[in-house]
Amino acid sequence: MKNILFSAVALFAVAFASAQSRDKGTIELIPQIGYASSNYYGEENLQNSTLSSVTFGVGADYFFNNTWSLRSGLHFQTMGSKVLSNYEEKLNYVTIPLNANWHFGSTKKWNLNFGPSLGFLTGAKVNGVDFKNQLKSTQFGLSYGIGYKIEVTDKFSILVDYQGMAGLSEVAKDSPYSLKNIHSSFNVGGVFKL
Repeated sequence: MKNILFSAVALFAVAFASAQSRDKGTIELIPQIGYASSNYYGEENLQNSTLSSVTFGVGADYFFNNTWSLRSGLHFQTMGSKVLSNYEEKLNYVTIPLNANWHFGSTKKWNLNFGPSLGFLTGAKVNGVDFKNQLKSTQFGLSYGIGYKIEVTDKFSILVDYQGMAGLSEVAKDSPYSLKNIHSSFNVGGVFKL
């Protein structure tokens, strides 16, 4: 009886571990939504506070092997800041990250990603008034994140992750001081293995 039980547990463990495997060429699509916060950073102390928003988009992972993949996608992100209690800047970007994604842990459920990102400004308002023409239309940044995949079936998982982005380019076209975006979000998404 012990041998049968031990064999069943071992067989289950092998089957479960192989279900997590992603071969070279595997593609996963990840629609996701999250809670985000953003702010500015730079030389000037603006006495500003974080701006909260909803972020959403779709990511994709292309696997080179079971450990490494290339992660990209299209994400709608609201950035900006609140200054004092009556001044709010909201900058809307469509961001495309290009991240190396390292899958780790005994079943490769964890992932750590990092790399450059490119954002395109789609709109900008200060207290509801448009000021997009005063800002640069593109933003370069460094994106990074960590996540955990909960497998439901071999073809579908749920991803819970944290993603961050630090802007490397200036926000304003002409400004006497340095002002760059910083953005972070906690997300949940569905992972569809194609």
